[in-house]
Amino acid sequence: MISTNLKKLRKTLRYTQEEVADKIGVSRQAVAKWENGETVPDINNCIALAELYGVALDGLVAYSDDKEKIGIQPKGKHIFGLVKVGERGQIVIPKKAREIFNICHGDSLLVLGDEAQGIAIMKNEDFLQFAQEILNAQEYKEEDE
Repeated sequence: MISTNLKKLRKTLRYTQEEVADKIGVSRQAVAKWENGETVPDINNCIALAELYGVALDGLVAYSDDKEKIGIQPKGKHIFGLVKVGERGQIVIPKKAREIFNICHGDSLLVLGDEAQGIAIMKNEDFLQFAQEILNAQEYKEEDE
């Protein structure tokens, strides 16, 4: 799996094997052997490759087209699938999304919108904490002046 993933990610970003090798400090031959499945990069090189390609280490190592059809996701980015809007505007948040973001029954969610960017949903308590941190930073800045 890793050999296929390495080759796909490199080609997606339009890097040559030489460019990848230079960026992570290995030989072009090492990159070629990893992509051909002759050898496997050590953990430090896997971490460097995941950072270079902007993906999670697990995605780099374990992603398989047989299991998932949407490609290796960028680190921290998710596609949870489609949801349908009900008659009264309700949606069901997919289970995986609820688990990753620790959304539970009874939580209050804040819906934000930007006509150019789309809709965002976040936990109300997280927004309030963020707002409080902004206020604290402003107060700290005013004390220094």
